[in-house]
Amino acid sequence: MLTAISYKTKQFLLVLIKLSLVVAAFYFIYSKLFQNGDLSFGEFIQNLIKFSSISSMTVLILLFLSLFNWFLEIQKWQTLVSAVMRISFIEAKSQSLGALTASLLTPNRIGDYGAKAMYFQSHLRKKIMFLNLLGNSAQMAMTTIFGSVGFIYFVLRFEPELNYSGIIIWLAVIVTTSLLLIWTLKAKWLSKQTKIFYKLIDFMKCISIKITLKVLLYSLFRYLIFSFQFYYLLFLFGVDMSYLEAMVAISSMYLLTSIIPSIFIFDVVIKGGVAIYLFGLIGVSESIILSIVTCMWILNFVLPSVIGSYHVLRFKLPETVS
Repeated sequence: MLTAISYKTKQFLLVLIKLSLVVAAFYFIYSKLFQNGDLSFGEFIQNLIKFSSISSMTVLILLFLSLFNWFLEIQKWQTLVSAVMRISFIEAKSQSLGALTASLLTPNRIGDYGAKAMYFQSHLRKKIMFLNLLGNSAQMAMTTIFGSVGFIYFVLRFEPELNYSGIIIWLAVIVTTSLLLIWTLKAKWLSKQTKIFYKLIDFMKCISIKITLKVLLYSLFRYLIFSFQFYYLLFLFGVDMSYLEAMVAISSMYLLTSIIPSIFIFDVVIKGGVAIYLFGLIGVSESIILSIVTCMWILNFVLPSVIGSYHVLRFKLPETVS
């Protein structure tokens, strides 16, 4: 009897958590779209009508780019998980989109790690979280490589006013944090955690070169796709600039926004602020840039989150191994 009650309570709490996540995600999306102090939803629609040349065909192209972007992300996740077990594309889609919705309210999407791990049995969860870290690191590597080159060119070309003292302080914080992390890993009271860390390193060595190369290629193609989508929106809004000039600003924007901690739902605000500054130096108006950033946010995060809410509601804890 107690077991039955415990099971029913567990199921009730799971349903309550799933409903809470979905309701919270929809509320924050609504508030960001309709209660945005920088760009109201009405102004956004007016800008689309007034400044852009968006038609039914261009909407289909934009949706295709978003679908292709998430197709690559799902393929990347399926490839990563194959290091420990085989899952279907449908399962990878459910896990990727469901985790996106569940992590919507967490800083820098940190909740994505725990959300994806919950789809697997407990003895695999540490490895799954580590694989997720590798996938995110591969994507961050592409952002850093393209962004560094683009940012250096941008600084030399447009000579923006930079807070060099702030940059030095930021670099000092990173170096100090890294040194403290190294010291912590060597501390005796964290010997158990250190052993786990080295086990994960050994696990990483077991990941095949084929999987690693595929993950890097998926990350590269994803970066090229959503960067081109931003450029295509600039073109639709009548912004006259070369592809190279646009990509320099776009890659710089993604680099700067990727290193700023944020709650994922407010990612559009941060990208908007950075984009306004960078593209403002080129001569693009604030309203157009905010509209483009909002379009990117809706296409690549809001729509997948809405689909992901369905997978959150259908989520079931994995069966334990007897």
